[in-house]
Parts: sequence; structure tokens; C-alpha cells
Amino acid sequence: MAFLRAFGRFVPERAVGNAELAARLGCEEQWIRDVSGILERRYASESVVEMAARAAADCLSQAGVEASSIGCVIVSSGSAERRFPGPAAETAARLGISGAPAIDLPVASAGSLFGMALAADLAARYRRVLVIASEKMSAVIEGAPLDRNTAILFGDGAGACLIDSAEGWARIENFKLHSDGAFADHLRLDFNQALRMDGRTVILQAARKIPAVIRQVLEAAGLAPSDLSAFLMHQANQNLIVKIAQTLDVPAEKFYSNIARYGNTSSASMLIAAAEWRAENPQPGPVVFATFGAGFHWGALLALGS
Repeated sequence: MAFLRAFGRFVPERAVGNAELAARLGCEEQWIRDVSGILERRYASESVVEMAARAAADCLSQAGVEASSIGCVIVSSGSAERRFPGPAAETAARLGISGAPAIDLPVASAGSLFGMALAADLAARYRRVLVIASEKMSAVIEGAPLDRNTAILFGDGAGACLIDSAEGWARIENFKLHSDGAFADHLRLDFNQALRMDGRTVILQAARKIPAVIRQVLEAAGLAPSDLSAFLMHQANQNLIVKIAQTLDVPAEKFYSNIARYGNTSSASMLIAAAEWRAENPQPGPVVFATFGAGFHWGALLALGS
């Protein structure tokens, strides 16, 4: 058994609005908003590790536990500054977590949910597992000639989640994870290259696969989409979120969204959204987390109030 104990977040100070990007890209501000739902995104001066440590510190503070009590650390990032080592071990060291296993998940967009699912199984062994996702997508965008189809979307930030084997505000009921490497070329970041994204394929596949996997976890628990209090998704595109709500026949208001303020922060986005949603909802009902990203990797996780 595993429980959601707390969430945390860190978002950089610098806000980059649509006007700034539109001027650089030769497009209209309104076009950016119409195709993505984004008004601004954050660009970081901090490193991936610095952002990860700050989001984790916020999470531990929200949980009221010491870093020394953490038995395992999982860090997701698809935008780390070096090939190896990944950010997990250094992040743990900055938090003062010594000797505990620190696992890297270089899974863009879906990494936070895959990390939560792994943590749910690992909690029985390690008691408290800290899941962190930290992304510096601005470095990816600025490191190559600007492509208006990707430059408008991405921002920086970090989120964290503490999963505890003994206590928390919600019990993890079940989860489903999927991968399909046949689509690997449709969303990829090669070494020293620009981000490559076939937006039409990504949106089409996400719009099909996310509702299907949400239904999988709900049917296993004997629940319907209408039974949930909230849906916490990877913040990829506002139009996609609305489409998924329509497919599930659920009011779009049940899908928490902060993409207008932060853009797409890849694997960090769902945990940043969860931290803000949790602060606004101290006594929530059943909630589903769902992600879709490069790989393709996708999945959903159901949590029930404990």
C-alpha cells in the first residue's frame, strides 16, 4: 500500500510572455494563445538540479518530514545538462539525503507519472520515496534555431511528490503504464540537435490514448469519469485538455489547468499542477493523474481519499 503524502513546486521568476516570443518568431500573440492556450512561460537561470532541489524542499516542507527520512529518490528530466551522471544523485546530495538510492528517469513529459508508479511499488521497501521532475526546456529551445511550432510551447520548472507507505491524504489505488517505440521519431531530442516534433501525430495519439488509459484505471476500480473530483494531467496544450474532457464526457473545469501561466514544462508540468491544485483543495475526492510523452510513453494513476 502507498499514499500520496505531499506535493511541491518551483517555478522560475522570469516570465516570458507571448508578445516577446511573437516578435522573435514573426507571428501573432493571438495565434500562440489560440493554438496552445499559453499566455506566458517561465525561463530559468537555475540548473535542472537547483530547480529539482527547491521543488523537493517545498514538498518536504508541505509534508512536515525531514530529508533524512527519505529512503529513495527518483528524478525525471529530459533536459538535464549532461549525459551522465543524471541529476538524481546530485539532487539527493543537495537535499542532504546520503546513501539512499537515487534513480534517473529520462522520460520527457510522462516521467513524473512513471516515477509515481514506480514509487508506489518501491514504498513497501523504502517507506518514503521522493519523486521529482525538473525541466529546463528553455535551454533546448534557445540552443537551436527557433522553431515557432515548438518555441511557443515550452517553459521551465520543477515539481515533486512524496509517496509514503504508511500515511497520506490519498491512497494510490492502481495505475496503468504503456509504451510504444514505433512512434519514437515523432517526438525526439537528439544530442546537439533541435527538438523534433510531429505535432499532428502527437496530438492525435494523445487524444486517443489518454482517455483510454484513464478508463482502464477507473474500470479496474469500478468508477466512472463522473465519479472523480479532479483530473491532473501533463500540461501539454489547453486544446488537448479540453478534447480529452469532451471524450470522457466530463466538464472541462474538472481538469486542473495552469498551462496559461507556465506553458509546457515537460515531465515537471503534472507535479507543478498537482502542487497548486492540492493547495486549493484540502479535502479532495478521487483524483486521476494522466500523462503522455515522447517514446511514446503514457499512463494514468488513480488515488482515493484516505
